Amino acid sequence: MIDLVGALLRSLLFLLWYQRLNKEEKGISKNLNNKNRPLANDEIKAEFVLVIGEDGQNFGQMRLEEAIQAANEHELDLVCVAPNAKVPVCRFADYQKFCYDLQRRAKESKKNQKIVVVKELRVTPVIGDNDFAVKVKNCREFLAEDHKVKITLYYPKGKRRLLQMESSSKILDRFVEVLEDVAVVEATTKTDGRVTSVTLGPKKIKK
Repeated sequence: MIDLVGALLRSLLFLLWYQRLNKEEKGISKNLNNKNRPLANDEIKAEFVLVIGEDGQNFGQMRLEEAIQAANEHELDLVCVAPNAKVPVCRFADYQKFCYDLQRRAKESKKNQKIVVVKELRVTPVIGDNDFAVKVKNCREFLAEDHKVKITLYYPKGKRRLLQMESSSKILDRFVEVLEDVAVVEATTKTDGRVTSVTLGPKKIKK
């Protein structure tokens, strides 16, 4: 058991070393088919390959024909797992099961990706109490759905804008105070021309 774990660790380090060595290589590998699935057996275009056994054992560099024959002796396929290395890295595996595992992991990774949504609410300096209450309710609903909320305050054109900027900026402060139980400020209040905004994010409740 200890020997198997050691072999797996050595194989992992070996693969990481080769990926790092060739991380700057660009372009589509000739050892990937048109569906971006790894090539196997006779599809692999290389004279020599580095071979990893099914249990992680490192067989070192072999001619492609010899590697395919060795995989067949184990009733497995020779699958190219690091095609961009100077010497492609292959391993013994059941090709169908290997591709299935790749697809499953890709789906799980995509499923776990978190998409950040920013909802915007627009207000004016003359917002009434009823409208303010509705906007607060909307904010709470968005935050409960784990969305961020950008509250944008629009000033009128002309001289009235300068007169209203100082007093109306308190409207955003009021939103922050009312929502402090469910939100945190992620982007502080800033003014850009006729617009002042603040961005709130959902407050994480410690369990």
